[in-house]
Amino acid sequence: MPDTTNYFAFYDLPEAFLLDEAALKSRYYQLSRELHPDFHAQDTPAAQAEALRLSTLNTDAYRTLANPDARMAYLLAQHGLLEEGSAQNQLPADFLMEVMDLNEQLMELEMEPDPAATARLDADVTALADTLDAGIQPVLAGYPQLPADHRPAALAQVKTYYLKKRYLLRLRQQLATFAARS
Repeated sequence: MPDTTNYFAFYDLPEAFLLDEAALKSRYYQLSRELHPDFHAQDTPAAQAEALRLSTLNTDAYRTLANPDARMAYLLAQHGLLEEGSAQNQLPADFLMEVMDLNEQLMELEMEPDPAATARLDADVTALADTLDAGIQPVLAGYPQLPADHRPAALAQVKTYYLKKRYLLRLRQQLATFAARS
């Protein structure tokens, strides 16, 4: 059975997209020392198993919260907003129209590799990603201060951003493949 401990609560940190990374790291190292199995070698088997479980939880929580993308996915999943294969994980039509030209350029590169065209397309994808990042920053920064009744709207904005970002990441991966070939 998977552990359902909330990682933010585990570290006694506020639920947030942007964290005090020094505080997170400090708490992780503190718990790593306290929970290390070597310090529990003389404990009962049940206490050793619990220390091992908590040590594993500490590692999993840190890996998730220390990575901004993993943290975002985790926080969205905690609120039931990222279910694999869900129809609710579809990108907005306006974004798909916006990137249609990028996809067409990508298909052209697949047929006829061109380093200069690849570089231009990469720059276009980067510019779009930078625009998305700039647009979501105020939402990410302001999330912890939002009243509970305003959080669902912010989470919906973050989910849309996250899905768009993942889409652009796939485009970048395809571009890297084409760049390696040319």
